[in-house]
Amino acid sequence: MRYFAKTLALFIVATILFACKQKTTVVHDRLGKATREDKNGWIYVHLAGSPADIGYQHGYLLSKEIDTLIKVMAYYLPYTSKKDWAFYRKASARFMWTKIDKEYQDEIRGIAEGLQARGMKYDTLDIVALNANIELSQYYVPQLMDKIKPGSGDNKAPGNCSAFIATGKYTKDGKIVIGHNNWTDYIEGERWNVIADIVPEKGNHILMDTAPGFIHSGDDFVETSTGILITETTITGFKGFDTTRTPEFVRARKAAQYSSSIDDVIKIMTTDNNGGYANDWLIGDTKTNEVAKLELGLKTQKVWRSKDTAMIGSNFPSDPNLIKQETNFNVNDKTTSPNARKLRMEKLVCINYKGKLDAENGKTIEGDTFDALNGKQALNRCVIDGHIDEDPKGCPEWSEGPYYPMGAVQGKVATADMASKMQLWAHMGHPGGTDFLAAPFFKKHPEYSYQAKYLRDMKAYPWTLFAAK
Repeated sequence: MRYFAKTLALFIVATILFACKQKTTVVHDRLGKATREDKNGWIYVHLAGSPADIGYQHGYLLSKEIDTLIKVMAYYLPYTSKKDWAFYRKASARFMWTKIDKEYQDEIRGIAEGLQARGMKYDTLDIVALNANIELSQYYVPQLMDKIKPGSGDNKAPGNCSAFIATGKYTKDGKIVIGHNNWTDYIEGERWNVIADIVPEKGNHILMDTAPGFIHSGDDFVETSTGILITETTITGFKGFDTTRTPEFVRARKAAQYSSSIDDVIKIMTTDNNGGYANDWLIGDTKTNEVAKLELGLKTQKVWRSKDTAMIGSNFPSDPNLIKQETNFNVNDKTTSPNARKLRMEKLVCINYKGKLDAENGKTIEGDTFDALNGKQALNRCVIDGHIDEDPKGCPEWSEGPYYPMGAVQGKVATADMASKMQLWAHMGHPGGTDFLAAPFFKKHPEYSYQAKYLRDMKAYPWTLFAAK
């Protein structure tokens, strides 16, 4: 009997070990040739395969970072929007999930499964809410606020990013050069640190910056194997959102994956447009050397395009019809961050570096700290490499108080020649090279101590070259 019990015990242990071994084998089968590398503040991931497997690889390799970012958003959104994480999950279920293509539903489900394989209890609604957090919190919620009290949702649309795209006589080699820096709250922005190299079963090979758990870039800096370059800056003071149409994050990913021309990008972004995350999209086609700007609202849209131009974005709208119908933007107020940066971007991109634009000058532009409004070097809301945390006025046009911890959190630059090799330069932290240090900031500004649970130092790393595999 003792021998039988011992044999049974050994059999149970062997069975458990075999089951665990089988589970590990399944994990590695789904991981395929996916890889992760941490470098200079960035996390580079190579993902490939079916939508479900790409998602699984993403969730598995970035599980710790996705877990943290969801916790950050669940903690932070109630402060900024007065809505909790359960609200965003419900909105995702109520009107977003059915508007997501099956391909991307599968990828989202795969991300959740990758997280679950790491012992985390997230599901598809958590991943949808994470991807849609900007369009839900800063477009949908303000719309709800306006229904209750007209005007209460004003100034909620974000003013994120400084960007340019140029070609023809504006660049050193006559080919396209593109640059972008991401402005956002530091509490989430210093975690916007993924370079995703995605090879899907269908569509384009994609190289983009992104945040953990996103199926799209989010701040939008994208290169594709068809020679398409995409970036954007948001439209300050925009109002409008349609819950019956396709989420912006779905259209943005689809445009990256399935566009082979500027016309394709425009068609995908404008089809079934929900108005969420309204942007000025800067688009380039390295095959034709043409660039375009798509200013996309909910009701209105306008396109400018040329093979010999420089186009900039710093959160200002340009089309008079869109400005009048869909924003509260004041084009005449030169003291706002968008208008002050516009002055500086125009000077640098269209005058100072005209005919000289290349990757190195692009890096300089995205890290620029000259205040064109006051004619001096500064760290404030008016410079391209924004530092609202250093500004005593804060940023009133975005309803952000004095010294609010927000500004430029990273930057990217590429040229047509780099894009042909699927390469880009990326800089984590302020592109101008300044560190943000949390402890001394909270000592000076205890009014923001509620962010101390998750707001960390944001160090400025060196510019780093990344290339797709």
